[in-house]
Amino acid sequence: MNCLIVDDNIIALTVLKKLISMEPALVVVGECFDAVAAYKQIQINDIDILFLDIEMPDMSGIELVKSLGEKRPMVIFTTSTTGYAAEAFDLNVVDFLIKPVHPPRFLQAVEKAKRMLLTKGISVADKEDEFVFIRDSNVVRRVKVSDILYMEARGDYVRINMTDHTYSIHSSLKSVEEKLSKNMFLRVHRSFIINVSKIDTIEGGTLIVHRNMVPVSDAYRAGLYKRMQIL
Repeated sequence: MNCLIVDDNIIALTVLKKLISMEPALVVVGECFDAVAAYKQIQINDIDILFLDIEMPDMSGIELVKSLGEKRPMVIFTTSTTGYAAEAFDLNVVDFLIKPVHPPRFLQAVEKAKRMLLTKGISVADKEDEFVFIRDSNVVRRVKVSDILYMEARGDYVRINMTDHTYSIHSSLKSVEEKLSKNMFLRVHRSFIINVSKIDTIEGGTLIVHRNMVPVSDAYRAGLYKRMQIL
């Protein structure tokens, strides 16, 4: 999981880097000394966990989290005081660590982040060149968004059909749809969501998506034709 550390105290930042090095699943991809710089980093990089100080000049950590919207990664606050705990947890963050952060407490927070990632089932980014994390059995896999062809509801599971593989996640199609980029994906049937860019042909009530037949229901046909911008 890609991590960004944000702290205006170089000592605290260095301690966090050392703690992160204890966990093989974590990779530090950036360090920032203020929230403004962190905001810019989050917009251009794929960040999974944000280790974030609260009290910083110009913009606080809490203000940063509120400003992130859909680009918001999982957040673990690191702070010297408990005074912000209630407000922080209202933001639905992963955890709230008090400095100095001790290794057992740090690892506990990371385990909580891992569990949250697993229970999400799927976490989808907005851009074609970005990646998604899906839970395939007991393994969390990172796959490229643009490789997804279509998704199909199968009872309590959603089948994710890729260009070269198929995965099944324990989720509802509605839940998955809420996390997908509406610029890339479109529901065309009660049981199917397609990657619009992967459509080869459409004839009557059937789409061909990378040599796969996908049904189109009457309820979704008008929306599909509008998105396809047929000449």
